[in-house]
Amino acid sequence: MALDKSEVADTPTSSDNEALPTVREKLPVKWYRSTLYNSIILGICNFLAPGIWGAMNSLGAGGEESPHLVNAANALTFCLMVISCFFSSVLVKYIGIKPALIFGTMGYAPYAAGLYCNNRYGTEWFVLLGPPFAVSPQGRFLGLWLSFRVAGQVLGGVINLALNADNSGRGKVSYNVYLVFIALQAIGPFAALLLTPPDKVQRTDGVIPNLQISESSWKEIKLTSKLFVSKYFLLLIPLIAQGVYSEAVMFTYESVWLSVRGRALGSFLSGIVAMISGNLLGAFLDREKWPLKRRARWAFIGILGLQGVWWVWGTVLVTNYWGQNPLPVYDWLDGGAFVRTFLLFLGWVSGFQINYLYLYFLVGNLARTPEEVIRISALLRGTESAVQAVSYGLNSITVMGAIGGVYLNFGLWAIALVPGWLVVKEIGVSLGDNKIAREREVMERS
Repeated sequence: MALDKSEVADTPTSSDNEALPTVREKLPVKWYRSTLYNSIILGICNFLAPGIWGAMNSLGAGGEESPHLVNAANALTFCLMVISCFFSSVLVKYIGIKPALIFGTMGYAPYAAGLYCNNRYGTEWFVLLGPPFAVSPQGRFLGLWLSFRVAGQVLGGVINLALNADNSGRGKVSYNVYLVFIALQAIGPFAALLLTPPDKVQRTDGVIPNLQISESSWKEIKLTSKLFVSKYFLLLIPLIAQGVYSEAVMFTYESVWLSVRGRALGSFLSGIVAMISGNLLGAFLDREKWPLKRRARWAFIGILGLQGVWWVWGTVLVTNYWGQNPLPVYDWLDGGAFVRTFLLFLGWVSGFQINYLYLYFLVGNLARTPEEVIRISALLRGTESAVQAVSYGLNSITVMGAIGGVYLNFGLWAIALVPGWLVVKEIGVSLGDNKIAREREVMERS
């Protein structure tokens, strides 16, 4: 189905020195081989696996009364993900995309089962055993992946709220929640079986997707390591850290200061807020009528500006709450106090989601070749996982979970501003538009 190279038009450039996409004739494709079909399958897998995991996590402390054990388990999860992400390109080379996806979706049900046993029977070892099985690969279609993943969180939130709407105090959620989650997550590997092998995927422009890793394993590791220590990726590390450290902070905050049904409401609404904010940012970043450099800079200013507001607000609130004896817990019947506490949580959720999406936008503009996309995406996820491992580990300590995490994340935000800007200001300028350059290279290979 690939077109001859002679049919590929020269890539024009705009007056802003940015390459414009090459136009190619649309070709018919089989629906079950299409990129849309496969992105939907990936989305369903993300809905059933990390999406439902997100629903549990958005309860704060995985729905448990105390965040300490679950935060420790999550820290273990992300430690293992650091290793798996670094070697992901090697793993894909040997077993392929589809087997990696199937393997990755298999671990989430044991994790939920561990939370169920701890919630109902007080079994702690199973919570720590579950995370090693829950490491999964990253989806490639960010927009659809985002919507499906967050849809899982929304559905989980509805279940959480329905089963916990009468609990206005501090404590843990109903153990029946986990039975539903275990059943949904167990379907994940079977959904992954429906994925089309990459070499059989059909694009309407005739380009044959190339996800093969041709380098030797040792060379692949060296190339990935070289990319990690490159100037622009190192400058992005503080920006990555301030964005993803907040996940443990906001969910621990939720478990400490909100009632059980307040947490269930947060589980539901946080999914909706994340879906709306993430897709709004995605639509903005895709508006090609504006120069790439303008989109990158405006998004940076807007996202980091909002983050600053959330951290000032959070510092004021948790400092006030920590000074009270006994420590307060807020329910939706508490009026203004609950609204202030709850809206900050939703602001953090929105900030985490748009930070997450923006980071993938940034690294996508650093990768110069299709192979580098795989490497730099793995490095981004590995760096995120390292930060989240530290974050969940520290937030398993009582004082860090209550106030220290907010203070530390505020500091990380301030540190990230200058190095992050040094990268962003070069996107669409000295860095050009690497996305268009990669697309042209793929066409020339076809």
